[in-house]
Amino acid sequence: MSIPSDRKYAKTHEWIKAEGDVMIVGITGPAQEQLGDLVFVGDVKVGAKLAAGATAGVVESVKAASDIYAPVAGEIVGFNEALNDAPESINASPYGTWIFKIKANNPADVDGLLDAAGYQAVADAS
Repeated sequence: MSIPSDRKYAKTHEWIKAEGDVMIVGITGPAQEQLGDLVFVGDVKVGAKLAAGATAGVVESVKAASDIYAPVAGEIVGFNEALNDAPESINASPYGTWIFKIKANNPADVDGLLDAAGYQAVADAS
């Protein structure tokens, strides 16, 4: 699976992409492959103000659970409610399925994250 170049990546396997004045966040293809079939996505608290790297939610599969981290500091302004009924949509389309939206305190912080090639190197090493 190729890593899209239209977004930035955290070493913790989240992707982030600007959508207007907010950022949408999801997990990467390699992350969902390691987890396997997802059965739950949640614990995302709309209105929470998070530091970069803070836990924003959780994804659970039949074999593991993993925290989802905020790639940048900001306020959670949305959760993809469709994931309540279809968490497996992330397995089917990890780059087409967002988990939460965050309004970044400083949108320029995204520039400090990895580009597609940088993330590919991290994914290959893990």
